[in-house]
Amino acid sequence: MVSNDTADEIQEYLGVVPSWIEALPDAAADHSWNVVRDLQLGETDLTRREKALVGVGASAAIQCPYCIHFHREEAKLEEVTEAELAEAFALAGNVRYFSTVLHGVEMDHEEFEAETESIVDHINEQQAQAADDD
Repeated sequence: MVSNDTADEIQEYLGVVPSWIEALPDAAADHSWNVVRDLQLGETDLTRREKALVGVGASAAIQCPYCIHFHREEAKLEEVTEAELAEAFALAGNVRYFSTVLHGVEMDHEEFEAETESIVDHINEQQAQAADDD
């Protein structure tokens, strides 16, 4: 259970202390809220909209109905469209798909990193050439 001060703060932020907060063990309750407050709700390098899209994508990838529901609602608050949600879900599925393939074939990690570096270099060169053409 969270401390009284933390419960008051949660109430102020969310209008209610969610039951999932109350389900946390005492040793983790206040800390867990602090992470939600500071990372999810706080001002960070990502906008709230970007965080919502990351949240829906990750939720779909881990197939958590609780997280999908929460982050979908969060995305609606940030005016993420249904088309953008569909794209976020498709991208998450794409990442999961290729992760499964790479793990299944036991791709050599060093080879993968070297190939990725080569791809990034090639794209950087293309972008530099396009900028020079302008």
